[in-house]
Amino acid sequence: MKKIFIGVTDCSKYDNYAKWIAQEPDVEAIKLSYKDDSFADIEKCDGILLTGGEDVHPTFYNKPEYLGYCYPDDIDKKRDEFELKVLNYTQEKKLPVLGICRGLQIANVFFGGTLIPDIPTFKNTDHSKFQGEDRYHEINTEASSLLRKLTGLEKGEVNSAHHQSVETLGEGLVASAFSPDGIVEGIERQQPDGKPMLLLVQWHPERMKKQDSAFTKRIRQSFLDPIRALEN
Repeated sequence: MKKIFIGVTDCSKYDNYAKWIAQEPDVEAIKLSYKDDSFADIEKCDGILLTGGEDVHPTFYNKPEYLGYCYPDDIDKKRDEFELKVLNYTQEKKLPVLGICRGLQIANVFFGGTLIPDIPTFKNTDHSKFQGEDRYHEINTEASSLLRKLTGLEKGEVNSAHHQSVETLGEGLVASAFSPDGIVEGIERQQPDGKPMLLLVQWHPERMKKQDSAFTKRIRQSFLDPIRALEN
């Protein structure tokens, strides 16, 4: 069985993502981190997992006036710059990308989109943790989306732990799922033919209570299986 290598961007909960994506014996995670100066390791990777974590600095989406809505101790411009560089590499080398939570947000920014810096302030709703635990809410997938095709579900429950979200979509992107209060919960390419997979979700499949949910299991498998097909 040939190994496939998934680059996982560094974050405070890196091990959770690495274990989730590499729980099958043919998958190995490679940490990509500006702190380790390990960008060159991306050359070993067959796909990239963009992890959750800090707020994206609003200067990267030309909204410096939003800085006051970000958490001041939860911004890392060096990480933003590093992951934008990673995304640029994935487009040049046609590597598939799976983005989770912040991963969705930084990818949207890469493609020229903007973010809502604080959902409670801008949308009068709350998607952050509640009493230290992930919230859970329903999402609805778009009928013609890749996400609907991959999961086979029109709706279902996902976890939620974020205070930022998509404001305007990046160029060439389309929303694949929404929460009932209108927050974008999934993004994919508008015209995917001939392009590498871009599967972006706002929830955290790596820590969903129901790991057999299609919104967890099928997200991982739908990302890995096409890579396996190319490598074997």
